[in-house]
Amino acid sequence: MHNDKLTRTALVATLSVAMLLMFCATVAAQSAQLQGVINGRSGATMSLQTDAGNVTVLLTLDTQVEDVQGIFHFRKQQMGLTALEPGLQVQVQGSYNAQNQFVANTVKFDGKNLQTATDIQAGVTPVEQQTQQQKRELAEQQAKLQQQQAQLTAEQQQQAADEAKIAANKAAIAAVNKRFGELGDYNIWDEVTVLFGNDKVNVDPQYDAKLLALCQKAKTVTGYVIQVQGYASKVGSAALNQKLSQERAANVTAFLEQKGGVPLTNVLAPGAMGTSKQVASDATAEGQAENRRVVVRILQNKGIAGT
Repeated sequence: MHNDKLTRTALVATLSVAMLLMFCATVAAQSAQLQGVINGRSGATMSLQTDAGNVTVLLTLDTQVEDVQGIFHFRKQQMGLTALEPGLQVQVQGSYNAQNQFVANTVKFDGKNLQTATDIQAGVTPVEQQTQQQKRELAEQQAKLQQQQAQLTAEQQQQAADEAKIAANKAAIAAVNKRFGELGDYNIWDEVTVLFGNDKVNVDPQYDAKLLALCQKAKTVTGYVIQVQGYASKVGSAALNQKLSQERAANVTAFLEQKGGVPLTNVLAPGAMGTSKQVASDATAEGQAENRRVVVRILQNKGIAGT
């Protein structure tokens, strides 16, 4: 009798331990952590380049995005899904669902890396403009060489220095394009340009219909993402124009989400492009008005489109 009781007690203990081990194994199999660089966005997913290869991560409205700062990561700031842009190094915590998709619960990154990624994207065009400006300066110097033979040696040295700068800028542009080359992997399905008054950042109601139509069209495109880029004229300081372009892009993004019903999982980070990519001369009021704009595009990854 006593032995039977001991046997039953031992059996219950063994089963309990086995069930606990099975539960721990299940949790361990479902929970995981990834670390890598975002190299693409498509619909509610992002592509993550890790040491083990490329991984597709599913984003949801419950996904927490955190900007972790400080040496020991004690300071955290909650961010939106739009902060997850190509080129950003992140740490993703989540689990695999029944379809074997990796669902992100938390995405963490260093705010310094986000600023670097944003600055590089906004700086591609200014670097190109600087290169063109240096080429024009070089041509002017060559013309002066023909008129100032006495300064031939000095001018040739200056020319060589300018050519070195141009080569360095070309290398910088190539490096930037390589890092963000995935942005060229998209087809543009539609585009709307919203213009703003001088020093104005609010969306004029006259653009509501065009933006709503763009939102409806986007929802018919498989795996679509929305790109929003804000610009400013060159009137005023560079810092002010950068701030204006950022606020304009943010307000258009808010319209797309609140009135157009576009989830933030399908929106790239609003781009504050400042005075880059001027489409008209700022020497006239008409040209300045054309440069104060936000460009909204529907993008689809070419891999999805089959092109």
